[in-house]
Formats: sequence, C-alpha cells, structure tokens
Amino acid sequence: REGRPNVMPAGWSMVTSAVPPMLAVSIGHRRYTHKLIEETGEFVIVFPSEGMGDLINYTGSCSGRNVDKFKEYNIETLKSKYVKPPLIKDAVACFECKVRGKLVTGDHTIFAGEVLASYVSEKYKDRLYNFGDDRYRTIPRE
Repeated sequence: REGRPNVMPAGWSMVTSAVPPMLAVSIGHRRYTHKLIEETGEFVIVFPSEGMGDLINYTGSCSGRNVDKFKEYNIETLKSKYVKPPLIKDAVACFECKVRGKLVTGDHTIFAGEVLASYVSEKYKDRLYNFGDDRYRTIPRE
C-alpha cells in the first residue's frame, strides 16, 4: 500500500518461532496500526534506545489517522529492504516482518510475522522497557 507510514508504541510483542524466525505483536482492533497491518501484511518491530522515552510517549498520545508522526516528531528513518514500513534510525534493533498468521483475541489481534531482515545498532546497546507507567528504563547491567 502506498501512503505515509505510522509508528505506534506496542508493548505486547514476543518471539514465536526460531525456524523460520518469527515475532508477534498484539494490536487493538481500533488502532490505526491494526488497519495498516491488515491492509499491507507488513510491519516493523523496533526496540527503542535509551533516549527515546519521550518519543514513545508522544507517538502513543495521538493517532496516525490524524497526524504524520514521523514529520511531527522529526523521526529519522532508514529504508527497509523487504517491506514498506521504514526502520527507525536511532533504535537498538529493527525487524522487518511479513505477516504469516494472525489470531483474534478479544479486542486485539496477534499478528505473527516472519522476520525477513534484522538490524542491530552499533551505537545503541541498551533497550528501553516500560514497567507499567509512562517512564521507560533500561535493565541495569551487573
């Protein structure tokens, strides 16, 4: 599908297969991202880096139906190799995924995507995690 991409913070993701490599993400039915994944059959999972906490909050506070979040928040992107959604430049890691299955679970759909390509940053090492509030932290190293 042609058009502008969207970015949405989604905390519900997981590995679902080693061979082939697959990741899954759970998206609410009313979300604009759900509509885009249904239409294109593609998505990119991004692990945010330490400085992206405010960006996560900003992009989660409005809908891509109404706002071009990439333009509004000056998000730097890189071109994906196999899918249309872009990579986010300052992420710890990005995974290009093609939908291979889906499961409706109440008010969400779990989209299982085959990882077609993955990228890990040389610059950023620590992924951000949300522990149930609007603050994001890395896991301390021992």
